[in-house]
Amino acid sequence: MKKIIRYGLGAALVSVVAFSCQKMERPALGDYPKDSNPPGGPLKFYTAFDGITTDPLMNAVDSIRANFPSSNPLAPVDGISGKAIQGASTKDKAIKYPSANDFASATSWTVAYWMKNVPATDGEPEFHFSLASTDYWHNSGLFLLVEKGGPDPGNSTTSLMACKLAIEDYWVEFVGDQRLPDALNGQWHHIAFVYSSEDSKVRAYVDGQLAKTSGEVKKNGVNRGASPFSNPTNFIVGGWNKHVAGVTGPTDAWIHSYSGSMDQFRLYGKALSASEVQALYNSKL
Repeated sequence: MKKIIRYGLGAALVSVVAFSCQKMERPALGDYPKDSNPPGGPLKFYTAFDGITTDPLMNAVDSIRANFPSSNPLAPVDGISGKAIQGASTKDKAIKYPSANDFASATSWTVAYWMKNVPATDGEPEFHFSLASTDYWHNSGLFLLVEKGGPDPGNSTTSLMACKLAIEDYWVEFVGDQRLPDALNGQWHHIAFVYSSEDSKVRAYVDGQLAKTSGEVKKNGVNRGASPFSNPTNFIVGGWNKHVAGVTGPTDAWIHSYSGSMDQFRLYGKALSASEVQALYNSKL
């Protein structure tokens, strides 16, 4: 009898083991959307400014993954798509981001955003953005300033935007006959600055169209080529270093923050092609 019981238990165990080793079919995975910009992809920084909460830390939203822990004193307004931000009328406030992710390691790059503004009437230039740095002109590795309004060819008008893009130790100036067209007439316009390491030049686009091309950008006296940015810290949208807390730089009165509306701000770690810039404009995103 004991032999029979032992045999029965042994057979049962064999059956359990055999059953547990059988290949079971897995349920099919759903057709989930794929991330169009996976980690390490070309889009390094993106904020759509769609936050509508009264919490100032949540008004600027990184629509790719999560909210930046930013300090945003700027009010939300209607944008080209969803909400935008309205620059400070006092011209002393901007949005501070902890960083621009890994944008600073890019050797070719693109800055693209929507803007709605008119020439400054108080006689001073306005700063649109700044990649703060510990090494360069007043601690900023990349920034854009737009000159004040006025009849001088170095100034802006409603039909011509005079601006200067500072790239570490070099100034790219779109002034005089190089001013950018139709960007300051109080309507929404798409702006893109594209730097290519292949020829060390910056191409400026307005509303999806190539407007101007700079000469060779230099670094330490030679073509910049494939040089990443040095020692970046914070990234500032809608102003310059002095307009946020905790970022060093001079506090000169002539340095004003951006007074217009801004939407859909992007930084790419590549030089977008003309067709890619056109597609951004066409999408209104």
